[in-house]
Amino acid sequence: MTITRRTFAQLGAGAMMGVAAPAILSGAYAQNRPIRIGASASLTGPLSSTKNSVVGYEIWRDDINAAGGLLGRQVELVIYDDQSLPANVPGIYSKLVDVDQVDFLLSPYGANLTAPVMPFAKQRDRFIIGILTLAANDKIKHDKFFQAAPWGPNGAEDYARGYFDLAKAEGIEKMAILAADTEFSKTAAAGGRRVCEQFGMQVVDYQIYPPTNRDFTAILRNIRVSGAEAVFVCSYPADSTGIVRGVEEVGIGDQVRLFGGSMVGPQYASLLENLGAALNGIVNFHLYVPEPTLKFEGIENFLTRYAPIAKQRQIDPLGFYIPPFCYATGQMISTAVKATGTIDQAKVAQWLHANAVDTVVGKISFNELGDWTQRRVLMCQFQNVQGNDLEQFRQAGKQVVVDPPAYKSGNLIPFAQARKG
Repeated sequence: MTITRRTFAQLGAGAMMGVAAPAILSGAYAQNRPIRIGASASLTGPLSSTKNSVVGYEIWRDDINAAGGLLGRQVELVIYDDQSLPANVPGIYSKLVDVDQVDFLLSPYGANLTAPVMPFAKQRDRFIIGILTLAANDKIKHDKFFQAAPWGPNGAEDYARGYFDLAKAEGIEKMAILAADTEFSKTAAAGGRRVCEQFGMQVVDYQIYPPTNRDFTAILRNIRVSGAEAVFVCSYPADSTGIVRGVEEVGIGDQVRLFGGSMVGPQYASLLENLGAALNGIVNFHLYVPEPTLKFEGIENFLTRYAPIAKQRQIDPLGFYIPPFCYATGQMISTAVKATGTIDQAKVAQWLHANAVDTVVGKISFNELGDWTQRRVLMCQFQNVQGNDLEQFRQAGKQVVVDPPAYKSGNLIPFAQARKG
């Protein structure tokens, strides 16, 4: 049974179902049944802005099936709504394995939701690809885990290293770190503090705030008093909005030359449209932007096909942040299955550890932990954003890549100067 086809309707109903005894498949049926890819997605709840991940999976599935499937078998997606709640995740993945009998697993979105899955994947020895989850395998060390995002090796420390490379090049000596009290944000903040120590930068302010906080005026005033020359912000969409609005309201001080780094939210069309020119000057991580230095084969075709689906479903119309990497996730699986001629999870994992994969987000190779062997997180600066017109972000020059050097498309402008447009 295919749980997900083209709509999001009724997906949530199965999320809380109890685990039943697995069905017994006959040998003939097992050989002919579709190859199943199982996952949860945040179709509802606070992280529902990430539900466009499903479109990336679906476009890949449709491409594979149109070309004859994998090993002569069609591909099906089995996806449940985790409602953005970590507590829902263990039951969903037990059902995917024991009842739906999927062949490959994809994690939920992000570190907070993926954390409950990793012990299960290791215990059950299941192949799983992490969807934008940071440092998910650092402690568990599961040999069948692979990362879809370009954090690189030692992601907890290095995923935002480009931000600190920029700070070092600018001669910044005093850093403030601001983070939400969540798994991803605290991991990023702790990694940032360690990089500051390596670079000899003084952390003059280190604040962890409740994830429900929306008023940042007092926090920003404290940072201004600290004399920080750069601020490393580790936030989620709602608080990212509050922080940007807070900077507009109370300022951050002319001494601050670099601001941003690890803010989740400014990658999404809804926040780009909401905040518009208020984003100018912020330097923040991204995974793909339409700059001339990022012309990967197939990426523009993918985004062209994504756009009408996004319009129909009323989801993020740009789709730069998550969907291309979900399509690439499918490419990882299909490339390895075709190369090995099997869906045996151990053989597929072994092949991926040893070989690079060409995808719509570039060539990917993996280390022993399943992380990318090379970090390719982009640090992009918002420059010359005018008003709140979303269409401007489809053009080059609005989210300029300032790091890494291999993909640089423009020069860093000091924060206060860039704020003036």
